[in-house]
Parts: sequence; structure tokens; C-alpha cells
Amino acid sequence: MSQFDSGRRRPESHRIETIAVHTGDDPFRFLGAAAPPIVQTSTFLFDSYEALEEAFANPATHCIYTRGNNPTVRVTEEKLAALEGAEACRLFGSGMAAISAAILSCVKAGDHIVSLKTVYGPAYNLMATWLPRFGVETTFIDGTDPAEWEEASRPNTTLFYLESPSTMVMKLQDLRAVTAIAKARSIRTIIDNSYSTMLLQRPLELGVDMSVYSATKYLNGHSDVVAGAVLGSSELVGRINQAEFPLLGGISGPMDAWLIARGLRTLPIRMRQHQESAAKVVDFLVKHPRVTRVNYPGHPSHPQYELACRQMKGGSSLLSIELDTNELDAVKRFVNGVHYFGLGVSWGGHESLLMAPLIAQSRELPPDKWQSMNLVRLHVGLEAAEDLIEDLDQALRLM
Repeated sequence: MSQFDSGRRRPESHRIETIAVHTGDDPFRFLGAAAPPIVQTSTFLFDSYEALEEAFANPATHCIYTRGNNPTVRVTEEKLAALEGAEACRLFGSGMAAISAAILSCVKAGDHIVSLKTVYGPAYNLMATWLPRFGVETTFIDGTDPAEWEEASRPNTTLFYLESPSTMVMKLQDLRAVTAIAKARSIRTIIDNSYSTMLLQRPLELGVDMSVYSATKYLNGHSDVVAGAVLGSSELVGRINQAEFPLLGGISGPMDAWLIARGLRTLPIRMRQHQESAAKVVDFLVKHPRVTRVNYPGHPSHPQYELACRQMKGGSSLLSIELDTNELDAVKRFVNGVHYFGLGVSWGGHESLLMAPLIAQSRELPPDKWQSMNLVRLHVGLEAAEDLIEDLDQALRLM
């Protein structure tokens, strides 16, 4: 019996709420503790030569050193894998650690990647500026038409990198169509599924090879941890366990893992509330005279709404709006005018947040090069939707 197994079995559940509460939380492997403990240790001791020999022979099921396995981390990985419907999960110290490990596991010098133009900024930089140093090229495309993926692929293409919906502008890819193209050419597929979580979109069931997450976002849900995860088949995650995970060292510590597991137990409830509130906020914004566009795949106004209905179970709480102005001062008045929306990066926590890409662009580019001056991203938190709507309304009137 492994160190992770008490031998006691609960019946398997296919209902997501029960999985979120119980999977991985076997109290009888932790002295009956209802909440799994935080096993805050760097190394593990053995009572005999034979016991240590067995651990080295079976490192996937034994704890030797926390950089490899830790009981608290393992609880979270089991829970995530069950929620995703994946064979395996590996938790990382950040979303970018997970993304980097997953991408690197699929490429070598001389290989080629096809990716969206609008992926998460650091992921874009990894593929655009860092991987070319090691002989890996990337072609960036709009990605909304499956034919683009086929046209951009080459004989040496080994990876399609997806993010649906994508950062800021919420563009979708047809996951079934794109993964079919990839499989016909023996190309791996990775998707950043942080926007939807496995509750609203099931990438592995749509043909994707690996899902990556910023667990900092909805999975944790309380804005008090930074972490990431890779999920997929035992073979693909196992390859990462043998190479990128131990060699790059981007591990998740037991305290962070414990906080994520705690967040996962309420994930279904939180996501329902996020969706319900976001729907009310979007209904308000699409009718507001100072908003020219709302980018939200869960609303009929989105140009890919039909595709969203086919491959998603609704939008989450993240959206962007385009303000009816081209004046920087008007954008500033709106941003400075909100009360309940905190001005900051990230999203997916309990609190509502607002971010204007212009703030970063104005530090990096001259004014004549700014793009999407009037674009603002909103994360709808767990506050009362009516309060958030009133807040947005009064801030929009300040423009």
C-alpha cells in the first residue's frame, strides 16, 4: 500500500459538487482529520533500508522529498484530476511554471508551435522571445477559424497552444475542430482553461491533450495563493514528472496546495454565483450608452456565442468592455471612479477587479502606438450584483 492510501474506499461520484468536497480528502490516511493536514516538511524518514528502497522504486506513490511528492500536495492533485476527468495532475508554484513545463515537454530544438496572438502575455513572451533562443519557432494566428491552424502548421509543428476564451478580447477556438486537425498530424494540444475551469469547459473531452491552469484564479478563489496545474493523461503528465517538474523546480509548497484544496471544495458554489452576477452585470452593460462593446462569450451579443453554447456551459465572471471614448482622461475618470472594483491584475477571487491594458501600454509604448485605449477588463466577484451595477453606472457617468 502506498503512503497516499488508507485502503478505505468511498463510492465514486460523477457529480461535480461531491467530487469537489470528498475526492482526495480521505480522513483515515491522516489520523481521522476531517480537514487534511498541512504536511510542512522538506524530507521524509524511513524505518528501514527496505522501506527506503521501496520508495525509490515507486517514487510516484511515495514521499521521499517534498520537491517530488508531498501528502498535502497530493490531496490537491487528486481532487483536481477527479474534477477535470484527467488521469493525472501535477501542481506547480505558479500558472507560468505550469504553462512553461507543459510547453517544454512538447518541443525540442528545430520544432515549431502554432499559437494564438491573444494568449496570456507571459505565455506569448515565452514562445515569441525565449524559445527561439533554443531553436523553437512559433507562428501566432487569430485562431478563430480552424483553417488557420491547418494553414499555419508545418512538417515540424509539434504543438498547438490554445486559450479559449483568450485574454482580454475573449476570442474562442473551435476545440473539436482544432484538435482533430492536430491529431491527424500527430501534433500535441495544450489549452489554458483558467477562464472556464473544468466546470464550464471540458477540454480533455473535446480532444485536447493537456489542460493548464492558473490555480491562483478560480481554483483557489480567495486571492491568497499563487499556483498552477497541468492535467492530462498519465503518460504526458508522467513525462513532465520525469523532466520539467524536478529539473525546473517550480513546485507548489504544502501550504499553497492546502489553500487550493480548500478553495476547490466550494468551487461549484462560487462559480454559480460568479455566473449569475456576471450575467446581470453584462445585461446592464450591453444597454449602457457609454459602452460600445461587451466581450463576454456567455451573452448573445458575442460573435461566437453559438460556438460558446456548443463547447462551454456558460461564461464565467471575466469580461471586457470598450468604452465610448478615445480620450485618455475619460478612461481615467472611469477607472478612478469605481468603488467596489479594485484596480489590480489577476481575477477569479472573491473580490471584483478592474484592469485597463492602457496602464501597462502607457509605460512601455509611446502614445501613438497605444492599442485599445478604451478597453477595460472586469472581473465580477461575489459582491451583490446590484451594488456592482450601481458602481459601474456612476463611474460611467463620470466619463
